[in-house]
Amino acid sequence: MTKGLFNDKVFYKTMLAIALPITIQNLISSALNTVDTIMIGNLGELEIAAVGLANQFFFMFVLLLFGINSGASIFISQFWGRQDIKNIHRVLGIALISGGILSLVFAVGAFGVPNVILGFFTHDQSVIDLGSQYLRIVSLSYFATAVTFAYSFAARSTGEAKLPMVVSAVSLSINTVLNYIYIFGKFGAPALGVSGAAWATLAARSVEMVLLLGMVYGKKYAIAGKIKDMMNLTREFVLKYFKTAYPVILNEGFWSLGMTMYTAIYARISTEAIASVQIANTVQSIFMVVGMGLGNACAVMLGNEIGGNHKERAFNYAKKFAILGPLTGGIMGMLLFALAPYILKLFNVSTEVHINAIRILMVLGVFMAFKIFNAILVIGIVRSGGDTKFSLFLELGSVWLIGVPLAFLGAHVWQLPIYWVVVLVSMEEVVKAGIGSVRLISKKWIHNVVEQM
Repeated sequence: MTKGLFNDKVFYKTMLAIALPITIQNLISSALNTVDTIMIGNLGELEIAAVGLANQFFFMFVLLLFGINSGASIFISQFWGRQDIKNIHRVLGIALISGGILSLVFAVGAFGVPNVILGFFTHDQSVIDLGSQYLRIVSLSYFATAVTFAYSFAARSTGEAKLPMVVSAVSLSINTVLNYIYIFGKFGAPALGVSGAAWATLAARSVEMVLLLGMVYGKKYAIAGKIKDMMNLTREFVLKYFKTAYPVILNEGFWSLGMTMYTAIYARISTEAIASVQIANTVQSIFMVVGMGLGNACAVMLGNEIGGNHKERAFNYAKKFAILGPLTGGIMGMLLFALAPYILKLFNVSTEVHINAIRILMVLGVFMAFKIFNAILVIGIVRSGGDTKFSLFLELGSVWLIGVPLAFLGAHVWQLPIYWVVVLVSMEEVVKAGIGSVRLISKKWIHNVVEQM
């Protein structure tokens, strides 16, 4: 599989054109999110836990959006491979309608009963009260997030990865500046603490949506469809779309529930445990950015090749990505393992949280090669080939049959320290990599889903 890995200039030129902007976007996002976590951390561990648990509900929403738009990206990438702009607009229309409905459902829940939602994760009333303040405010940004997701995914699928990168960089910078102003009360503004972070998030996401739409339609990108074109949907077209896309949406929905179960299990250990995990996950995201950039580039490139009926080239590209992923993950994992003690010096937390977060980061570093390989396999390879039912089986089986049971046993039966529970949870990545590798080699994942549309 390694033969010719580094001598395909066309492959690397295309990959870098897509992966580099996405990597930069994710790096900016992760770095600024880390800065935000540090700022909130200066308020205290209670505030870190409150915002972290409130964002878990948003995380579920985002993963469902990711499922909707990943399904759309399968079609848009393959339609772009044959330059079918009309059907790209129709798929974008489905993504906008689906995302809009989803955002309304989640916003009503977050605004109306935030205490009930947060009560699922913790019995600490102080955490619930603080988190409810945050959740009510950020719920007003959910619709803007849905619109931004739809256009960003569509832009990447047509090779325009720089557009969402620029818009995201502006939005995240605004968020960080406003966080500083409204959390701590700078430049004459009131010190709002956790609520200040929520208002900053609402403002930044609103600006992001307006800026993205302005650039898409102002510069007339290929995805800039008129409303009547995007709504020109037939029953047959919608059914064909959801036949392929529904497993992706189900996948992300039940996978997000699995991640929510992990969070609930961690939070029931203690407030200090969930604060440690929250910090570790935020830091880990910085070291994952290159791998996620590769995964997104893989999805676009393979989708374009399969849509153009170049199936053998798609398979060769998949093999290259399958090697580059764990290589990248191994390097980034070693860096995370080595730098963990130094990174944690930036956080103003108790000794217990500090030590646990370092140990969790070291565990995450050890398993990072598997994690990045699996991200590329599922998001970049299997889904781009339309093999969405297998990805559903692989993701849900590993989370619900391995990860969640081991997390429960480790935390509540064996009563292990939080970092050992994270070790047990990470075993799902090892199993997933083994099963997924067999599917990759079989070529059974390659399907041209737009051939008859």
